[in-house]
Amino acid sequence: MTVAAVPFASLTLAEDSVSVRAAIDRVIESGWFVLGPEVEAFEAEFAEISGAPCAVGVGTGTDALALILRAIGIGRGDEVITTPLSAAFTALAVMMTGARPVFADIDPDRLTLDPEAVAAAVTSRTRAVLPVHLYGQPADMAAIARVASRHNLAIVEDCCQAHTATCDGQPVGTIGIAGAFSFYPTKNLGALGDAGAVVTRDRALADRIKRLRNGGQTDRYTHQDAGVNSRLDELQAAVLRARMPRLAAWTNRRRGLAALYRRELAGSRVRIVPERDAGHVYHLFVVRTTNRQPLQRHLRAQGIETLVHYPVPIPRQPALAGEQPATCPIADVACREVVSLPLHPSLGDADVSVVAAAVRSAPSAT
Repeated sequence: MTVAAVPFASLTLAEDSVSVRAAIDRVIESGWFVLGPEVEAFEAEFAEISGAPCAVGVGTGTDALALILRAIGIGRGDEVITTPLSAAFTALAVMMTGARPVFADIDPDRLTLDPEAVAAAVTSRTRAVLPVHLYGQPADMAAIARVASRHNLAIVEDCCQAHTATCDGQPVGTIGIAGAFSFYPTKNLGALGDAGAVVTRDRALADRIKRLRNGGQTDRYTHQDAGVNSRLDELQAAVLRARMPRLAAWTNRRRGLAALYRRELAGSRVRIVPERDAGHVYHLFVVRTTNRQPLQRHLRAQGIETLVHYPVPIPRQPALAGEQPATCPIADVACREVVSLPLHPSLGDADVSVVAAAVRSAPSAT
């Protein structure tokens, strides 16, 4: 197996190794593995760094979205407007509630949900709008909030790529009724497996989600609601607690690397997705090209790994065919053009220079 000269990501333990291993040992020695003191402590600590009064640990980011929607009463017959450019799990979470995802096209510049397209997609069945803070950049929440207010819609934020991001200075996840986070290992704050959380300013909503994540139980053998089994386990909570103190430094590093990419790729034939809010946390660094495959082949030949987030618009996924989704032409174009370049906290400045030089030297990388 050939090791890439510049890998896309690095998921091995590094400067966090001692604290993560100590956290795992602490849980194993305690003998308590589900919904215990580590989860409670994680919820308090994550709420604090997220700027929200409440956080609820759950099994995945997808579950976090679905549980928020269920907790606010969304279900069969309802519609939720969301973006066509995201991981398909955003729309699948809507479908998990029995509601129908409705896709509004994206802003061609920012690549997040277009508020004008949201307004045009509202029907008598629309109950909520679900913007995604894509690649770590907040959606245009001020404009989306105006549309939501005009039509009396709830806002549920998909923050799965945007840990501690802010929009016009306000923490994501606190702008709408609640926000969903994923701690999949590749995220800015990653667990060693699946994990997720909900943040909200509404304590009653947080209590409902805590009940729903645990089978709808009000006590051990009393199930008030038809809930699910989506509990953040103690091991993942402990790992996240061990890593959380480093998140601010890791985020600053991501921003610094992104700024370096912008300088070194200035004047190149790729188009950089612009930064429209200083609260961007750069989960991914994305460029656009009309010759994506040649560019990726050229970079691969030089040992540089790239990925595409996301090559297929969600409305064109086979799993969504039954929802009869409308086409979103701007998202269609973006999905043909986007390429994610390596960006992670352990990436060196010299690595960015190597990647940028390779991009600039690529034939027909327009």
